[in-house]
Amino acid sequence: MEKFVKLTSMKPLLLLLCLLPLAFAGHDYGQALTKSILFFEAQRSGYLPHTQRVTWRGNSGLNDGKASGVDLVGGYYDAGDNVKFGLPMAFTVTMLSWSVIEYGKQMAATGELDHAMDAIKWGTDYLIKAHPEPNVLYGEVGDGSTDHYCWQRPEDMTTDRRAYKVDPSNPGSDLAGETAAAMAAASMVFHQSNPAYSGELLQHAYLLFDFADKYRGKYDSSISVAQQYYRSVSGYNDELLWAAAKLYLASGKQYYLDYLGSNGDAMGGTGWGMTEFSWDVKYAGVQTLVAKFLMQGKAGQHASAFERYQEKAEFFLCSCLGKGSKNVQKTPGGLIFRQRWNNLQFVTSASFLSAVYSDYLASSGRNLRCSAGNVAPSELLGFAKSQVDYILGDNPRATSYMVGYGNNYPRQVHHRASSIVSIKVDPSFVSCRGGYATWFSKKARDPNLLVGAIVGGPDAYDNFADQRDNYEQTEPATYNNAPLLGILARLNGGHGGYNQLLPVNVQLQSRRQESTPAPASSNPIAIEQKMTTSWDAKGQKYYRYSTIITNKSDKTLKDSQLSISALWSSVGLNKVGNVYGFPSWLHSLPAGKVWSLVYIHAADPAAVSVFSYSFGIEV
Repeated sequence: MEKFVKLTSMKPLLLLLCLLPLAFAGHDYGQALTKSILFFEAQRSGYLPHTQRVTWRGNSGLNDGKASGVDLVGGYYDAGDNVKFGLPMAFTVTMLSWSVIEYGKQMAATGELDHAMDAIKWGTDYLIKAHPEPNVLYGEVGDGSTDHYCWQRPEDMTTDRRAYKVDPSNPGSDLAGETAAAMAAASMVFHQSNPAYSGELLQHAYLLFDFADKYRGKYDSSISVAQQYYRSVSGYNDELLWAAAKLYLASGKQYYLDYLGSNGDAMGGTGWGMTEFSWDVKYAGVQTLVAKFLMQGKAGQHASAFERYQEKAEFFLCSCLGKGSKNVQKTPGGLIFRQRWNNLQFVTSASFLSAVYSDYLASSGRNLRCSAGNVAPSELLGFAKSQVDYILGDNPRATSYMVGYGNNYPRQVHHRASSIVSIKVDPSFVSCRGGYATWFSKKARDPNLLVGAIVGGPDAYDNFADQRDNYEQTEPATYNNAPLLGILARLNGGHGGYNQLLPVNVQLQSRRQESTPAPASSNPIAIEQKMTTSWDAKGQKYYRYSTIITNKSDKTLKDSQLSISALWSSVGLNKVGNVYGFPSWLHSLPAGKVWSLVYIHAADPAAVSVFSYSFGIEV
C-alpha cells in the first residue's frame, strides 16, 4: 500500500478512500443471518419436525439413550461427525441465547427470530432430557473413535451409541456448569413467549449449578472418551463463574452476584487475562458480563472485584484490536489467528464479545482503555465488522467461508451428511467403511449444500484448500455459527437505538406465541404452592410441598389437566409428557371446591400451571 501511495496523486487517493467504505458495506448481513441459522437444521439429531427446511436430512439417532434407560433422542451433532458432545452443544445453546438476548429485536426485524428460537429450543429440549435427575447429567452419546472409523449418513449410523454421564461419584463441573449457563440464558429467551418452559429451564439451571459447584471435578476425567475431542484444558472454574453470571442475569438473585464477587480472585475471573474465548475457555465471556454489571451500577460491595474483572475483559478486547500489551496473532489479511484447526470458532466468538462490549461502552458513554490509548466504541464495533466481512469474502482469496453465501465458497465440506447423497434421493444403505470408499474420497462437490455452515477457515497466511480430507479447514461446527448470529443481526440492524445497559428483561415478541396464558382474572383455576415441612437424610435436604388447586369459577371444571415441569418425584397422577390429568376418582371439581396434591422434592418446588380444562354443568 505504501508503494501505491507514493506512485499515486492525491486526488485518486482521496477517491480510493471514499470508495473503500462502500466496498466493505456491500455484504447482505440479513441474508447471511438467514443462512447461518439454517445450518442448525442440518445438524439436528432425532425425529425431524414437519417444519424442517433442510429437506435432504432425515430422522436419525432414534434409539439414543435407550440402552441406559433414558430418552436421549434429539439434540445436535457438533460438527461433521455423528457424535453428540454435551460440552460444545451446551456452549452453542448459550451463545445462541446470548445472541437473541442482545439482538433479538434486530432478528425479529429480519423475520428470523422464530427460527433462532427454534434452534435454541431444539438444543434445550435435549438438554432437559440429558438431566433426568438433579445430580445426573448425560454428556455424550456415541464416541469419537468408533464414529471417526466410519463415514456414514446420520440416518445410516451403525456405530456405538453408548451414553456417558456425570454424577456425584464421577463429577463434571465444567459440563454441568456450561449446561446450567445454557439453561439460564435460554430461560430469558422464552420468558415472554413460553413462561412455563422458561421456568422449567431456570429450575434445571439452578439444580445444575448446585450440582457443578458441590461435586467438583473435570468432566473429561469422568467421560474419558471425550478427551481426544473436547478436552477441558481450562478446567471448570471458568464454567462455574460463567454459569453464575448467566443465572444472575436470568434470576436477579443476589446469591449469584455474590458468588462472582467472592470467588473471582480464587477462580481466576479477576486474574486471567485471556486472548481466547471458546467452548473450553469462558473467562473473557464472564469478564464481559461482569463488566456490564459494573457499568449498570450493580456491583455494590463487590465494586473493586468487578473492576478487576473489567480490566481483564478490556485486556482481551485490546489484544484483539492489536492495541494491548499482549496482542493476538493475525493473518496478513487481518484475521484473528489462534490455531490451524477450526480457527474461525475463535474469530466469531471474539467478534461477538467485541460487538456487545462496544454497545455496553456506547450505552455508558465510555471508551475502551488500552495500553496503546483509549479506543472509541465505534472502533471496537468496526473490528468485529472487519472479521465478519473477512469470513464473508473480504479476504486475499476472495473466498466466503460461509457455505452458500456469495459465489466462491467451500464445495467439499468435511461433513458426512452433506458429502453423501441424501437418503431421500437414494435410500441404499451406506456402510461404515463403504462411505469412505464411495463418498469421502470423491473429488467432487457435495451432493447436499450445507447452507450457512462456517467452516474451519484459512491458515496463518490466508491460505485455504477446499478438500474434504482437509478437516482442519473444511469442517464446520455449531459453535462457529452460534456467536455469529448476534453479530450479523447487529450489523444488519444499523447503528441507532442501542442501549445494552438497560435492565435485563427480555421482551421478545415472536411472530407466533408458543403459549398464551390467560389473564389472571379469567383463569378459573387458582394454584398455590407452599412448603409444609423439611428434613435431612443422608446429607441431603428434602422438602414436602403442598399444591392447592381451587376452582374459582361458578361452574364445574371437567377434563382438567396440569402442566408440571422440573418435577423430580412422583405425584401419583396420570402422565403424558409434562401433562398430568386429575386422578381417576376425581372426575370433576365443582365450583368453589379445592383439591390438593403433595410431593417430596430435594429441590425448589416444581412449576405447576394449567394446561387445559373444560366446563361441565352445575347441578
